[in-house]
This record gives sequence, C-alpha cells and structure tokens, in this order.
Amino acid sequence: MSNHTRYHMKKNSWFVLALLFAGVMAACKKELPTEFPKAGAAGGGALSSSRETGDPVSDPEIAQPAEQTAAQPEDADAKQEQPAGDPAGPPAQGAAQAQKEDILKKRFGESCIAEQTFEAELSEYSSPVFFVPFAPSGDNPEFTVRLMQGEQVLAEIHPYVPAGLSGQAFQSLDAVSFYDVNYDGNTDVVWIATYGTTSAASVYYGYDGDTEESAPYFVAQEALSDQISARVTPLTIPEIRTFLSGGKKNGRFSGWQEAYEAVGRLCELEASEETMYDLIYFDADDIPELVAGVNGYYTSLYTYSGGTVYPLMDGWRYGAMGNAGYEYCPRGNRLRNYNSDYAGAIMYATYMEIGDSHTMNTVAEIKTVNFDDVNQNGMPDEDEMDSIGRYGVSYINGREATQEECAALDAGEYVFIQGTKTFEELRNALR
Repeated sequence: MSNHTRYHMKKNSWFVLALLFAGVMAACKKELPTEFPKAGAAGGGALSSSRETGDPVSDPEIAQPAEQTAAQPEDADAKQEQPAGDPAGPPAQGAAQAQKEDILKKRFGESCIAEQTFEAELSEYSSPVFFVPFAPSGDNPEFTVRLMQGEQVLAEIHPYVPAGLSGQAFQSLDAVSFYDVNYDGNTDVVWIATYGTTSAASVYYGYDGDTEESAPYFVAQEALSDQISARVTPLTIPEIRTFLSGGKKNGRFSGWQEAYEAVGRLCELEASEETMYDLIYFDADDIPELVAGVNGYYTSLYTYSGGTVYPLMDGWRYGAMGNAGYEYCPRGNRLRNYNSDYAGAIMYATYMEIGDSHTMNTVAEIKTVNFDDVNQNGMPDEDEMDSIGRYGVSYINGREATQEECAALDAGEYVFIQGTKTFEELRNALR
C-alpha cells in the first residue's frame, strides 16, 4: 500500500477483493536470480561461506555486483551473518543459490567448489576473471585454484599448506577475499581453508607480468600466512583485516601516522629477519617518507598522500654487482644509486625522483666506460683488458657527456637510505 496515495475510500467488499487479487499476481511474478556471484575489484569485500561446526554461514547477499562491492568494501565484510544450520535467507534465496552452484558445476566440472567460485575484477587483468577452486578428485588429487576467462586458464595459484598441516586432508575452502593487502596497488588474494580439523589462512600477493609478454602471477606469503593463522582469533576475513590494518583499506587512512604504522605492522609479519625503519624527508613537503628493510640486503620506501600509501621502492635489493645501496638528497627529491659490470669496467649512476603519480621515476643514467671498447661490443675483450682504468668516457642517457655535466647531477649532499629504528621505536615516533 505504500506505493499508493492515501485517499479517503469506502471500505466496501470489492476493494478487499481487489487487494487480494493484486497480492496473488505479485507473488506469481517473482523470479529467481540467475546471475553468477561476483566479487569486487581491488579493495572489494570478503566473500565467505564458512563450513566449520558452530561457525556462521555468510549471508549470500555478500556476493554483490562488482561495482557495489568496490564502492562499499567494508560494509560488505560487515554483512549480517546467520547461525550455522539455519537457512541462509528465505527459501527462494536458497533455491537461487543452489541454481547458481549447479550452473557453475556444469561449467567448470563437478569438483569445482561452487559456493566459493566468483567472477572477480582483479587489477592484474583488464576484464573480469573467474576465481575457480577445485576440491581434490580422481582427476586431480590436490586442492587447486585457477583464474579463468571462458575456457582459458590465465593463472594457477598454488595453495600454501603450513608445515604443521602437511599430510592433512583438504576439507573445505571457508572464505575468500580479494583486496590490496600490501599497499602496492595490485589485487591480492586471501583465503581460509580447513585441512583435517584445523583452519589456516593464506595470502597471495598479485603481480603484473614483468614484461609485456609475461602473464600476471600470484606468490604465496608463507611467513605472513603463518603469523595470521597463529594470531588471529576467530580466523575470519574481517578479523584478518582488523589485525593487519585496523580494518582500514588503502585510501581511507586518517593520516600518515596511521598509514605508516599499518605498513610497519605488515612488514613485521612478513619478514623472517629483523626489519628496521626510519622516517626521512625525501622531497620538500612536510610529510616524511617511511623506510623499511633489512639493512645490507634490501630496502623499501613509502610515501603518503590523501589517505593512501604509495610504495616508491618495493624490496629493492643491494649488496652485489657494485650496488652499495640507495642514497637520497634530503628534501631534494633525488635518489642516487651506483652499479657496475665487469668488475668496474663499466660503471652506472642512476638518478631518480618522485613523480606526480607517486612513483620513483628515472631522471638520468650516467654510464661510464672505463676501457677502450675498440669493437664497440659493450664488454671488455681480452685484447682490451690493458686499457681498463687508462681510458674513460661517460654518457648521460646514451649521449656522450662532459665531466661537468655529470657532476651537475651530483649537486647536494647524499645520505644512504637505511633503517635506524625497530618497529616499537617507529611506533613511538609516529605518536
């Protein structure tokens, strides 16, 4: 009656009959939905269907259309859940879910875990893909996960099984989520699976192909997965998000202090060695950059803007091939790095800066050839060895340059980028 304007009407018998007839017609026209479940883009909500005794069964409406999930990722995680054993919604909704699962099994095979199969928008791909898990079967004795478009397998994610559960039979895939866990802008995959009687979480970082010809891929984060499984109780996707970042997704941090603490917490969980941190002023603004890494091996550098963390350097390694590390000019927005080939016969100096897109961009590269490359093959041959150290020519971005031009790029004082604080010391500095 809410759709009708309320007029003063006579309460006569023909009006009552009309209402009854309209209700019957509306019920007859109700149809069951037939679309596949969809997961959101990077940052989308968790999609779960717990099968543990006593654990809640997720509301099927959590599988929202991609655009709605992407717009409200945290709301999707907070959907109302229902007690185990109770129907997940009214009978019509349960029938619709069964119909969807039947369609998926017909499409992908009987071993497809239909209740955890989703069409997802992942940043690594230009169009939606299907996340398709397969239970062990006669054809394939292992739990398997594939990303598919049509009949094409785009990638296979090799499930990580903790050492303590090795040999335990796969029982169920209990929850799946797609979002950017490590703040690099790529969609990662998190799931919870049960082996034997024990549930465990596993995290897989997503990467674009290294070249235009190579395909995207996903790498299991073993140390991070083990830490989550051991420390998160109850083991659910919303609790994992709360544990990692206080429930905040990248883009919604209230300030750089909150954002950098979340990054530091993640680094602590990822690393098998002691990670050190620092706050430095790489460019001229008043927000510092966060340094994180294992000194002598690798370093990462993060910047912050408008609620979002951006990785400028993601695990950049050094300590070999003449690479002693990465230096910066405080507040000068300039990074310098030295490398060498052929025991110093060829030297490289690379200069980089933070660009408008919050990425570290190469400004110039000086290549110095310290031998007489007579045949111009780019390497010292046996008959050219005697000229090493007695000859030198430098090029800036491939153009021969003078010493003065090269020296101009070195203007200012440079300091090595390395950690000086433990995580607890970092947290104190952020307060």
